[in-house]
Amino acid sequence: MDTQSAANRLHPAAEMYAAECKSGALSRREFMARTTALGVSGAAVYGLLGLAQPDQAAAPAKQGGTLRVQLQIKALKAPRVTDWSEIANVYRGQFDYLIEYNNDGTFRGMLLESWEANEDATAFTLKVRQGVTWHDGSPLTAEHIAWNIEGWCDKTVEGNSMAGRMATMIDPETQKALPGAVEIVDDRTIRLNLPRPDISIIPGMADYPAAIVHPSFAASDVAANLGTGPYKITEMEVGVQARLERAEGHSWWGTEVYGGPYLDRIEYIDFGTDPSAWLAALESEEVDMVQESVGEFIDVMDSLGYEKSEVVTAATIVIRPNQQAEVDGIKPYADARVRRALAMAVDNSICLELGVGGRGIPAENHHIAPMHPEYAELPPQKHDPEGALALMKEAGMADFEHEIISIDDDWRKNTTDSVAAQLRDAGMKVKRTVLPGSTFWNDWTKYPFSSTNWNHRALGVQLLAVAYRSGEAWNESGFANAEFDALLEEALSVNEADQRRVVMAKIQKLMQDEGVMIQPYWRSLYRHWRAGLTGTDMHITLDHQHYKWGFTA
Repeated sequence: MDTQSAANRLHPAAEMYAAECKSGALSRREFMARTTALGVSGAAVYGLLGLAQPDQAAAPAKQGGTLRVQLQIKALKAPRVTDWSEIANVYRGQFDYLIEYNNDGTFRGMLLESWEANEDATAFTLKVRQGVTWHDGSPLTAEHIAWNIEGWCDKTVEGNSMAGRMATMIDPETQKALPGAVEIVDDRTIRLNLPRPDISIIPGMADYPAAIVHPSFAASDVAANLGTGPYKITEMEVGVQARLERAEGHSWWGTEVYGGPYLDRIEYIDFGTDPSAWLAALESEEVDMVQESVGEFIDVMDSLGYEKSEVVTAATIVIRPNQQAEVDGIKPYADARVRRALAMAVDNSICLELGVGGRGIPAENHHIAPMHPEYAELPPQKHDPEGALALMKEAGMADFEHEIISIDDDWRKNTTDSVAAQLRDAGMKVKRTVLPGSTFWNDWTKYPFSSTNWNHRALGVQLLAVAYRSGEAWNESGFANAEFDALLEEALSVNEADQRRVVMAKIQKLMQDEGVMIQPYWRSLYRHWRAGLTGTDMHITLDHQHYKWGFTA
């Protein structure tokens, strides 16, 4: 297969998506995501809308320098079991990805030169980029990529969230890749053979646990492993700092393709979870950039003249009862009436205002955003504190004390505080527990009732498959519902937006009726930095695209 022609050949669904975008059924960003996920190049996708692909807006970067960034430094993990963006953003410079997701909604090849889906999205042909080498000089091959994909499909590995993204290719009996699902065609070609359509396979490969590692990978010392990226981790101290330096003697494949890297080194420094400490680090010139600006500090940093980037996202927070958790010998959240009562007692717009200063839009307790192509508009939910208490009494749980756990940072703590206050106002007993990050992150999927932030994902079905399908590693709500699983499988197989929206309306309503979570708002993301940087705009999924970062020429 000629890779250039494959990248520009129009998939049969591409023109349908273009028509849906022009009619308003799809946003431009989601049109870009869905079409490039099928293997259509960015230039061809823009051409379908009669537009020229925009040039990169970043100012030219000069070679050299050290960029210092505020970031919470967590212990490194093997990529497929990584569960926080902060972890991946440290090793992202060392381990490349097959593809990357960009703020305009497009997916573009990194270690993959191109990919192509068949008409019904049951087969994906992946072309490995030529000229890529590992840090020891050996070439990257299709066999290496296939080894990673098969590892993603291994559901027997505890915490492997990539299994949720690759679920269509997993044998339910062996919990590993179906025979023949990952086919090595030749040294540069892999074919994924799916038993049924799945439009989320390619987007899942851009998510942060999908970094590509060498088959010799050892999880005991993540930083010591071979990568293909432009940097190597040379220092790593949890809770203190991490350092990336250019990989000496390594010719990075991306320099000729996309440019960069520009920096000699990147230093990540941990200033804890208090945003006032992040601001102080900027003001004292201890760092050049923060990972993310939050809450009232956005306005403060604006007033001090720092550069700012903003992106509208489907990032959110979820305050969820865990349906499987036991408290004092009972499962308090196994009863849907209890869960519905919690959601009924909370006004999501109040959480939006108190949590992030109104920087976003209210959500509807089903984790599908209006910017997702399959979003279905449902009747507004009623904020009903009196009805909530009555329902809690009906379930025999009026005297139960709910302990709501959160991390000790700014917006997540404030949002969870607002939920607790509203539950108390409705007459429920609530205990608030605030944990330091070093404690909270250890058991985030196991707490009976807690808050967790979730990143933007390009497709709504992509998110649901990872977070709410029965038995997945990141299913922190303990939701296990056969009807939901069947509807999700159906939605993953439907290309046409309006048809998927019919299925999604059923899914969204089911999640509301089951009281799966309080999901109060969708938030915009912000980042500030000192003047003189380029390529450092906030990424829609919080990815650090190190090769783009630099100081202005």
